[in-house]
Amino acid sequence: MAATSTSGIELFWETAGSGPRLLFCNGSGMTVDGGRPLLDMAGEGFELLRWDYRGLGRSAPAPEPYTMADLAADTLAVLDDAGWETCRVMGMSFGGMVAQEFAVTHPERVQRLALACTSAGGDGGSSYPLERLAELDDEARPAAWRALIDERWDDQWLSEHAFDMTLAQLATVDRDREDPDGAEGRRLQMSARSGFDAFDRLDAISAPTIVGYGLYDGIAPPVNSRAIASRISGSDLRGYEGGHLFLVQDPSAMPDFRSFLQAS
Repeated sequence: MAATSTSGIELFWETAGSGPRLLFCNGSGMTVDGGRPLLDMAGEGFELLRWDYRGLGRSAPAPEPYTMADLAADTLAVLDDAGWETCRVMGMSFGGMVAQEFAVTHPERVQRLALACTSAGGDGGSSYPLERLAELDDEARPAAWRALIDERWDDQWLSEHAFDMTLAQLATVDRDREDPDGAEGRRLQMSARSGFDAFDRLDAISAPTIVGYGLYDGIAPPVNSRAIASRISGSDLRGYEGGHLFLVQDPSAMPDFRSFLQAS
């Protein structure tokens, strides 16, 4: 399916499964096709709506820079096209920023909210500016990237933890080299992320909210999640064994999030 944004950009979306309605907002550079294993995990027990941001995946290219407010408007366009008046919303990393912007702008559309490994910007702290990695040479970049994803991930740690080694290999692939057609979309996404600041508006969120973080996350440090939770009344703050990918690193994380989102 393809919703049309307020800017006239066609946005790809699809639904799968059955159960309570859940909208998933992807992390940086993630697309529906590339993120299916994670999306299938998150959507277990739900009717899951998954979509591609403008400029990425099967959505139309973004012809010019955009803001997080534009992505909140895109989110609304997708939900309206799907005929979903309200739903649960889960956002991971960059998607957590989209989810926050949407929830503070349209709180009446959000039944429950789950935020993972993300930041609110402003006085609440920002996530690491990933574009800085491009300034490093090819030899230094992989190690720096790994240490941001999980502060424990040095050569010795990874040699002793096979699952994390696999995650590290998958997470540090050079996306611009593997998918040059998506490079401009990812660049514009990073630009939108750099100006994000929802911190002073988070008290507009009225939905029950869970805020989860990885104990060793160098991209969205734990202090950023604590700041988010401090601004959302009654929110449930939880730390997990892992880094920026704690949702798959800690076996209890995804079941916790699904259980929270399943509640009425």
